[in-house]
Amino acid sequence: MGCRQAPLLITDAAVSFEQEFAARRRRYSWIMAMRIPCLVLAGVFGIAFGWTWVAVALIVASVPLPWIAVLIANDAPPRRAEQPARFRADHREHQLEVSTHEVIEPTEIVGAPVDDEYHRAA
Repeated sequence: MGCRQAPLLITDAAVSFEQEFAARRRRYSWIMAMRIPCLVLAGVFGIAFGWTWVAVALIVASVPLPWIAVLIANDAPPRRAEQPARFRADHREHQLEVSTHEVIEPTEIVGAPVDDEYHRAA
């Protein structure tokens, strides 16, 4: 037959705890894994090339990585601010009301006092 497609998600339910925890664990692992190349490159630049300033910069950059990884891994995902789209029966009626309002012509002055002498002269 055909390939099965995943069903459309039409709910505003939150992601399950297991999925959220797995995503946080992956982020933590990636950030902590960045320490290894930093320290290896620091050794290579410091020992092989004699670039101690580059080695020190890489080591200094790798020091806050565990702290950053813990903060990001323990951070809960932000709550969604948007409201899910829901069917409202009165929406169409409201739309019709808005479109039938009186249109003010550009030459019409609203709320200004009428000066009869001005209108007679014109």
